[in-house]
Amino acid sequence: MKKSSGAYPRVRVGVGGRGAVSQAGAVLLVETVRKSGLDTAISAALAPWRKPRTVHDPGKILLDVALATALGGDCLADVAMLRAEPEVFGPVASDPTVSRLIDALAAAGPKALAAVRTARAEVRTQVWELAGADSPAADGSVIVDIDGVLVLAHSEKQDATATWKKTFGHHPLVAFVDHGQAGAGEPVAAVLRPGNAGSNTASDHITATRLALAQLPKHLRRGRRTLIRTDSAGGTHAFLDWLTRPGRWLSYSVGMTITDAIHQAVLKIPKKAWTPAYDSGGTERPGAWVAEITDMSDLSSWPKGMRLIVRKERPHPGAQLHFTDLDGLRLTCFATNTKGGQLADLELRHRRRARCEDRIRAARDTGLRNLPLHDTAQNRIWLEIVQIALDLLAWMPMLALTAETRRWEPKRLRLRLFSAAAQIITTGRRRWLRFTTRWPWTDVITRAIQRLAALPNPG
Repeated sequence: MKKSSGAYPRVRVGVGGRGAVSQAGAVLLVETVRKSGLDTAISAALAPWRKPRTVHDPGKILLDVALATALGGDCLADVAMLRAEPEVFGPVASDPTVSRLIDALAAAGPKALAAVRTARAEVRTQVWELAGADSPAADGSVIVDIDGVLVLAHSEKQDATATWKKTFGHHPLVAFVDHGQAGAGEPVAAVLRPGNAGSNTASDHITATRLALAQLPKHLRRGRRTLIRTDSAGGTHAFLDWLTRPGRWLSYSVGMTITDAIHQAVLKIPKKAWTPAYDSGGTERPGAWVAEITDMSDLSSWPKGMRLIVRKERPHPGAQLHFTDLDGLRLTCFATNTKGGQLADLELRHRRRARCEDRIRAARDTGLRNLPLHDTAQNRIWLEIVQIALDLLAWMPMLALTAETRRWEPKRLRLRLFSAAAQIITTGRRRWLRFTTRWPWTDVITRAIQRLAALPNPG
């Protein structure tokens, strides 16, 4: 009887191979850096922190850490995966050099943060211009989603405290530009807060919005073309007053807590005033209705032009209802200052805020699952690194991918594209990465590289 060798072929393992490059698909991110001009922008921004006669440029060091984070790293030491492939990533600083730079930037505090953020904003404008009709502001408007995220800490770190979910860690407030159904989203703000920070703290929402607006092209930093979207944590007088201050006049769509006054107003809505709500595809959804209660509520203390819209729906089987729900139907409410429009369209636009949860999930997979450093100032720099990584993971698909591939989240991009290995050869004084034709997504990689190569060089 023949002895079985198992389900998989037996392969001998040795060392000393040449010409192979691991994580070769990351050349897509490298080319995105080059075409966007992010490398030169970050290098210029961090020039004040470059000491005389130093070998490694601070901007390159920070970008290397961001690239490692985009590839799945979750600490500074993971930059080693780039150091192992100098033919693709160039010279990479040692771990001590990386740590010293982070300490120097953390010591500089707001000055270093402002330098990095200014560079990111400048490059973002250029990338959106390169993307053209595929940019999130192609129609002249933009949507910014703001939400909180809990980041657990498994050791004693500065400002790590008990959270409202009875865990231990931090409670950053983050903001993302929504790319719509055709794409993902990109980060425009991250405010590091202690774990016990309140969910509906208006001052933190104002800070996050200021940072987010500073990341947008100048013509979108004020005016009704920019929509700020939040859950009920943003439904405060102070925040909405700030959004609608003369000279700013931003649009908003924020969730509102179902108070007793709102509940009583809902009870007075005539049956004929309810209109069918839409599902995610924009068609009528059975068992869900929307209505406006602006004229039934006292909004005198709220900003002028504020509208209240409520939704009632049959809950899914087993769902737990609240005492404010109506006759077994779940109630939700949001406020907006958008004039006109079908109620169902406005409610669907607000409900698409749930895409922010997808962006947060992607951020957790890209360095936000844990804040790896001890001091708050250091972790603020880490948050900027995470945002640069997420920028690249949003810009590369926007500039180089199409159709379904443009909606791939970081995990899928890493598995199918970035993790692809290749053979590197030098011919005619040029280096070539040759991907195997057996890899199912080689065509996606090569076509994406061609699209990036066709873009004009910065400057």
